[in-house]
Amino acid sequence: MSVPRISVIVPARDAEATLPRALAGLAGQELGEPFEVIVVDNGSRDGTAALAESSSAVTRVVRRARGEGPGAARNAGVQAAGGSVLVFLDADCRPAPGWLAAGVSASGDADLVQGRVLPDPEARLGPFDRTLSVGAAHGLFETANLFVVRSTFERVGGFPAGLEGSGGAPFGEDVIFGWGARRAGARTSFCARALAYHDVVARSARQFIAERTRLALFPALAAHVPELREAFFYRRYFLDRRTASFDLAVAGAALGLLGRRRAAAALGLALAAAAPYACVAAQSARRWGWRRAPAVALAEAGADAVGAVALARGSVAARTLVL
Repeated sequence: MSVPRISVIVPARDAEATLPRALAGLAGQELGEPFEVIVVDNGSRDGTAALAESSSAVTRVVRRARGEGPGAARNAGVQAAGGSVLVFLDADCRPAPGWLAAGVSASGDADLVQGRVLPDPEARLGPFDRTLSVGAAHGLFETANLFVVRSTFERVGGFPAGLEGSGGAPFGEDVIFGWGARRAGARTSFCARALAYHDVVARSARQFIAERTRLALFPALAAHVPELREAFFYRRYFLDRRTASFDLAVAGAALGLLGRRRAAAALGLALAAAAPYACVAAQSARRWGWRRAPAVALAEAGADAVGAVALARGSVAARTLVL
């Protein structure tokens, strides 16, 4: 039996709830040629491995001990794969019809193809829920939906361990891998037709705010991948436009307090500095309706404050400024 040209690799840990949708989406792909599906069980404590082994959509299951992150799981999947085109899909993503054919076709003209990712349209998305959207090539190379030519993967040496936060969760291994490929001369592209839907996970406002502590890892990521300053960051030193407007508002308030002897001028300065952030915050919160907008805006402001402190701390630790 010949080895398939296309290998789909799905790392999974405790994914019993989401993996069936991913596998159903893979079973429905029409490519016009055989392809293999490899699920890498990364030390699951639920029925993920057994579920994968019982699925007719899965060619083989690789079992690993719990401990290493998703980058190592993807590397293990590649070792078990025989294809010359490697396709990475997360276990909480459901590929749309035509996803695989579109991505493989795009791989004929590029060595690394980022696929499009949207929140699951069948789920109800709340303002604080966790999901993923990738609508363009912005330099993060999210492996939730990524197509890589094997020769490029081998030239880069696979996925690194990534950075780890206080919770021990890996971070940025896909970014480091993608830019390693770019530095090695890989051609990269974005394919909107290679669409996958990401699961929506319910999250409270408190959890939404707390997760912003992970922004502390972005300065270290910038030290590893300085290209992000041009490709992803806002004006090189800000994570995005929102963090820049928040920092401006804080700076304006601080200067206003320092100049309190001239109250009118100080108030005018503070209001002018806060205006860009107020516009951004209002536009974001308004999407959820006028009834919910005040609570959403308050939670988002709290998240922005936590994120600003995290970025400042991370900048000091990494000796690389990202605000």
